[in-house]
Amino acid sequence: MASKAKLLVVDDELIVRDSLNKWFREEGYDVTVADSAQEALTKMAAGRFDLALVDIKMPGVDGVELQKRMHEIDPDMIVIIMTGYASVETAVAALKNGAYDYVSKPFDPDDMAHTVQNALAHKCAERENERLRETVASVVRPQEMIGQSPAMIRVFEAIQTVGPTDATVLITGESGTGKELCARAIHAASPRHYNPLVVIHCGALAETLLESELFGHEKGAFTGADRRRIGKFEQCHGGTLFLDEIGDMPPATQAKMLRVLQEQAFERVGGNETIRTDVRLIAATHRDLKAWSAEGKFRSDLYYRLGVFTIHLPPLRERGDDLSLLVQHYVRRFSRELGREVKQVAPEAMEHLSRYRWPGNIRELQSVLRQALLQASGTVLFPAFLPESLGGPGEASPAATGKEPALETFAVRQRLASDVRDLHVEAHRELDRLLLLRVLEYTGGNVQQAALILGMARQTLRTKLREHGLSARRAVVPESEEPGG
Repeated sequence: MASKAKLLVVDDELIVRDSLNKWFREEGYDVTVADSAQEALTKMAAGRFDLALVDIKMPGVDGVELQKRMHEIDPDMIVIIMTGYASVETAVAALKNGAYDYVSKPFDPDDMAHTVQNALAHKCAERENERLRETVASVVRPQEMIGQSPAMIRVFEAIQTVGPTDATVLITGESGTGKELCARAIHAASPRHYNPLVVIHCGALAETLLESELFGHEKGAFTGADRRRIGKFEQCHGGTLFLDEIGDMPPATQAKMLRVLQEQAFERVGGNETIRTDVRLIAATHRDLKAWSAEGKFRSDLYYRLGVFTIHLPPLRERGDDLSLLVQHYVRRFSRELGREVKQVAPEAMEHLSRYRWPGNIRELQSVLRQALLQASGTVLFPAFLPESLGGPGEASPAATGKEPALETFAVRQRLASDVRDLHVEAHRELDRLLLLRVLEYTGGNVQQAALILGMARQTLRTKLREHGLSARRAVVPESEEPGG
């Protein structure tokens, strides 16, 4: 820190100022001098300092009073009091007012340098401790883990039970139920919380790239591998690795994962060196892995290794009054983020939200509330601000109106009146196209997120889009709004 620390030297004696300025500049510090309390305060107003050396006996405002004013401007300022009138009384007065230390004139340059170095090291340690405290406070109980329903109480109890252990955890539940948030809460409750939590979405990467992300690779392991890469298992040594949508992991990678779980050892792609690691594994999936393993779609031995402790996250439609708590929480949070003044939700709007089934769960709720707040004005969220797709005042849901869904009208009834011979194929094609469009609209054109929701590989989704003549951008941007449209 010596090469970067900024020191302020305050003394009415020129020889003292010049000597300290010379000594500390030679040590690599950035030094500013002042001959009075007033000049020191002026310089503090113009810039921040890490430490101040303050003479206690000066004309006008003395060092003890200056120290008080310095801490009013910058509570983190380290102040070392200097005096040629050493006494117990002045030392006690300075220390009571927050001085880090107290030194007597004449100074020994080495002793003074040592005192300053220790003070700055102490400040660095305090800053790091504060940063760690803030980090722990922010993750120990993620604020979005909200709920009072019996199902969520069971989730919280499970997190408290398994968190302090090193057990592998499998989190199950529909897409959008908060599986990553649950993993973060488990990590925060574990002894590993000071070490990193690393997240990988297994369905978003091709097999070679996924293995490289997990285990790293050696130079020349495959085309484009122009240098060695350290994988996530090495990066989060001592921490936690969260594998989201592990059901989409390719079979070959599953075999390597099984070995890591059994032996805590692996080789980089293209390498022969066995690397030991200490990583806790948390996995998540929206699939029924037990059924998949019975059908041969997922390794049964890996499933049993993963399922040492399972936490199931309930869908939003099964959480009862939790919806109201979540709506209030996200309205407050998103109002701040979006610069809105909405403070409450109208009962009619809450009724519309309660009637909806929430197939996209909490992720969909967040999207709907963000859209509503962007439309809102004033302090109350009214039904008129809700998206029409929710079945609000702008467009009632088909079930509520008794109207047939557009898909049935187009793909079934109209086609029955024609000379059709492949209605089953046509209906499925139209359903596929409508589903892709709606999911891409929901994700804002994000192909990776859409693939996760649909439960398919990203490349598979891109292939389907091409088959239907669709693009992610055109699914969310009307033709008239596209460049040149």
